[in-house]
Amino acid sequence: MEPFVVLLPLFGALLAMPAGKLVSARFAELLTTALVGLAAIYSWYLFIDIGLGHNARDAALLFTWIASGNFVAEWAVRLDTMTAVMLVVVNTVSFLVHFYSIGYMHDDKSRPRFFAYLSLFTFAMLTLVTADNFIQLFFGWEAVGLASYLLIGFYHHKKSANDAAIKAFVVNRVGDFGFALGIMAIYFVFGSVEFDSVFDAIRTDAVVTPFAFSEGGNIRDLSINFLGSNVHALTLIGVLLFIGAMGKSAQFILHTWLPDAMEGPTPVSALIHAATMVTAGVFLVCRCSVIYEYAPTAAAMVTFVGASTAFFAATVGLLQDDIKKVIAYSTCSQLGYMFFAAGLGAYGAAMFHLFTHAFFKALLFLCAGSVIHAMHHEQDMKKYGGLRGVQPYTYVMMFIGTIAITGVGFPFLYDIAGFPVGTAGFASKDAIIESAYAAGEAGRAFGFYAFGMGLIAAVMTSFYSWRLMFLTFHGKPRAPEEVMKHPHSVPDWMLAPLAVLAVGALVAGMMFYPHFTGKKGDAFWDGAIYQSFGYESSYAYKETGDADGAISGDYAAAEEQYADEAHASDKAHGDDHGGHKLPTWVLYSPLVAMLIGLFGAWMHYMRGGDPLRPGLLKPGGVIHDFLKNKWYVDEVYRFLFLRPAQRLGRALWKGGDGRIIDGLGPDGISGLAGIGSRLIVKLQSGYIYHYAFAMLLGIALILFFVLTGGGQ
Repeated sequence: MEPFVVLLPLFGALLAMPAGKLVSARFAELLTTALVGLAAIYSWYLFIDIGLGHNARDAALLFTWIASGNFVAEWAVRLDTMTAVMLVVVNTVSFLVHFYSIGYMHDDKSRPRFFAYLSLFTFAMLTLVTADNFIQLFFGWEAVGLASYLLIGFYHHKKSANDAAIKAFVVNRVGDFGFALGIMAIYFVFGSVEFDSVFDAIRTDAVVTPFAFSEGGNIRDLSINFLGSNVHALTLIGVLLFIGAMGKSAQFILHTWLPDAMEGPTPVSALIHAATMVTAGVFLVCRCSVIYEYAPTAAAMVTFVGASTAFFAATVGLLQDDIKKVIAYSTCSQLGYMFFAAGLGAYGAAMFHLFTHAFFKALLFLCAGSVIHAMHHEQDMKKYGGLRGVQPYTYVMMFIGTIAITGVGFPFLYDIAGFPVGTAGFASKDAIIESAYAAGEAGRAFGFYAFGMGLIAAVMTSFYSWRLMFLTFHGKPRAPEEVMKHPHSVPDWMLAPLAVLAVGALVAGMMFYPHFTGKKGDAFWDGAIYQSFGYESSYAYKETGDADGAISGDYAAAEEQYADEAHASDKAHGDDHGGHKLPTWVLYSPLVAMLIGLFGAWMHYMRGGDPLRPGLLKPGGVIHDFLKNKWYVDEVYRFLFLRPAQRLGRALWKGGDGRIIDGLGPDGISGLAGIGSRLIVKLQSGYIYHYAFAMLLGIALILFFVLTGGGQ
């Protein structure tokens, strides 16, 4: 039965277009939605049985996929807690997006094709998260890229949509090249691409002999030659894998495709940002936790890039006017939180935020789609205003999504309830920020940097999220009068999924906190996450029921020192959070950050009667233009890569191919033939006396040749 949780969406993808052609478009919509819905129901069963019920299952082997010499890659469905979490996220959000799309796409003539692409996207992501080896994971990785290309460019009649699809595909190829090199390095070092073989070797510090090496060594200390230098093998593998994750999860430098992906239909944006594509990178790093635990330099890179991305994307989101792009940069920033949590060893917190983020980010995107639909597909928030009375239901749902992403909660109730009391974002994002502080105290690289960037990003997240609410739903209407009087009606198909997501955005954090990052974490993950040194709880990689992920090395000394200082120091007088004494100000700092952002947005957009008046960052200023133009990253890429590539391509096309290859080759030869034919044509005048003269001239030449002895 387990393989059907992956195969049902594939069946929908294969049947959608034939069903639409043979029966009707509505039948294709209902068929694909029903199949994904069945997969979602079964996903929740697996999550409850495996994660909450602690009933471990072996991987379901389907067939041998590739076998060549000593290289073997099986196709299997891996079923552990991490897989169960991702199955719930992917299938639940996909089902709700399918359901929502029945209403959103009701006027589109290509609905069967759209639903086929949605189901294909879902299947690709499910293949990725259920992979039992790196080759199978790479197949799902690339299939996700293909499906995103098809969906981002779904409106193929629009040049902007085609350009965005190509951009997403090309930028991801950069990251995927690093990922492919990482997989090659894994096989080179371990002689296997199977997760269990690779992870067990690292966990036990086994002796491995890389390909063509005469002798090997313990994997944790092994160095190999790369580009002429000896590098730590696990560090090299960790860095290469993370480069792939940077592309898929839109981290700084490789993030440029994500905002442009908004050219696709809004349900596509919700699926990409909440459940598929961008979550793949976070999943990869957490799946390979044992690699990063013994590659501290690679882990430090993950932390630094993630924290920097959280800050960068939040700054850009401050001045975006397109409602979908505000939420898109929010996704980029939230992914940064997940990555720096994973880089600091808080894998449970990273996965927890991925889980809760799926609910409120899908809710925000689908609410934005409701607004766009009602406003005749206008996406500029400056042309909204006063929609609270026009769309009261959507307003309430968007409000819930906003308090979730900004982290509204009550930290003072933690001692009473035993878990964070508040929205989903409050529970998961606060766990990440607190873990970053604990990591910094323990001496983990970039721990305090991540803590600081996380708090600053939290202020900006609150600001731009409430800015979206105030510009869209409050104040005087700024849309044309005919739009405000006659907004498009929003079908019930679009409104029903919002309520389901709103429930998750409100209570998912409180319900699942003890399992993901709390006291029940060890039993919940049951070895799916390896952690040699923890800040939230000690996630041990369990083989026989005993903790085998013991604290080790310098980190262990730092942990012991921190524990002693935490109890002895006056500054560590706060709550006992996740096994660590955290200062009270740390526990309250995310809430304070949220309130600062809310207050700033309120003062700017709700006071004075003119929400569009210039604020602290006035148009024309250096900082304003810098943020408005997204740090000029696209312009830098255009200058460094795009224009030189265009000039080189034009030179090779016009000069190399046109003038040299074609000019001297087929075009040159044909040109010479043409010149020769034109000369010969001139001899064919059509006059008899010309031909007689030529004959006489020929005879004279022959006689001259004979008489002068040339014929002897």
